[in-house]
Formats: sequence, C-alpha cells, structure tokens
Amino acid sequence: MFSIFCRVSLAFAFIAAGMVKIVDERFASGLSVVHPMGAYLEALHHTGYYYTFIGVVQVLAAVLLLIPRTVALGALLYFPIILNIWVLSYAVRFDGSFVTSPLMVLANLFLLVWNYDRLKYLLPFKQFSGIGIFEKPKKYSLKFPWMFFGVVLMTVFSVIAFAQFGHEVMPRNSLSDCQRQFKGTVNEKAGFKFCECIHMNGTPLDDCLEEFERAKQ
Repeated sequence: MFSIFCRVSLAFAFIAAGMVKIVDERFASGLSVVHPMGAYLEALHHTGYYYTFIGVVQVLAAVLLLIPRTVALGALLYFPIILNIWVLSYAVRFDGSFVTSPLMVLANLFLLVWNYDRLKYLLPFKQFSGIGIFEKPKKYSLKFPWMFFGVVLMTVFSVIAFAQFGHEVMPRNSLSDCQRQFKGTVNEKAGFKFCECIHMNGTPLDDCLEEFERAKQ
C-alpha cells in the first residue's frame, strides 16, 4: 500500500509540473524574476523546446510509475530528475520545494529498493544480496508495520524541522515573507537588508548571504 501511495503521489506531482511546461507556461509564475529561483525558472522557460522536453520526460516518468509492469523503469527515469530538483532547491533555498523535493527523493529511493528484484541485474555484481529487506515475501502479512511507519514519520518531521530551522536565513518567496522571519530579532536590520538584496536588487544569493554576515558583525 505504501508503494502504491508513493507511485501515485510522485506521478501526480510530475504530471502537474510537466503539463505546465508542455503548455509553455512558466513554472511558479508568481515568483519574481529577481529571486534566485525565479531567475532560474525564467531563464529555463526561455530555452524553447528544451523546456517542453523536460515536461514531456516528467509526464513520461509519471505514466511509467502508474503502470505496474513499468514501475521500475519509471523509478529509474524519475530519480535523476527529482534529485536535480532537490539539489537545486537546497542550493537556492527555495521554499516551494525545500520540503517536498527531499521527501520525493526518499519516496523514489523506496520504489527503487522495492523493485530491487527487477533492477538488481543492472548492477555490476556477480552475486546479489540475500538481505531480507530486498526480498519480497511469498505472502504479505496484514499486521500493520508500526516500526516502518514510525521511521517514515520521523523522517518527514526531520525534513520539515530542517526546512524551518536548518538555516539562519531564507530568501522566502516575497519581500514581506522574507522580512517576517527577522522581525523582533537581534538581526532585524541586517535581515531586512538581506531581503532587499534578494527581492529588490536581484543580487545572487551567495553575495547577499556574505553581506548579511558582514552586517551582523
């Protein structure tokens, strides 16, 4: 059931994101072009048929995930795309996928492990692992896997906690949202300057972070 949930959730996310690209609409169109992620998406949107190509591949990966016989192929195609989105989200600290992208990567990894019996022949090993975690039982138990879902929930909460408290400063998606994280803090003045650096001046994130550190001192 968890495998089916992951397949459907991942497929829905990529169908929605892929169709935006196929119909040639800018993804996250409400994000300012001076925002680090907004600038990236604006440039990506202007790549022409490459932008459409990404959308087609996303939808293809989603459809393959929904078909039982092609789940393994879909998971393989899906993984490098969502891994790239995860790294990109963390690199620019983008709120829109700062939580969802790592969870999607983990869900994709789960599907790859779940389909290990199909994928193991692609690995450069002469002998394959006999560890029980990779072996599907002949008959599934109806006992609810409390420990497994306990780990899943802990992982979800850890990702959310990191998104909220992992960085001292986040660009956020708008000037007001950015400034809100600094109101009433000792770094309010430096923080407001950082927000203006991102949302008004369009300065690269790393430069704004360096300016923020200098302003704090």
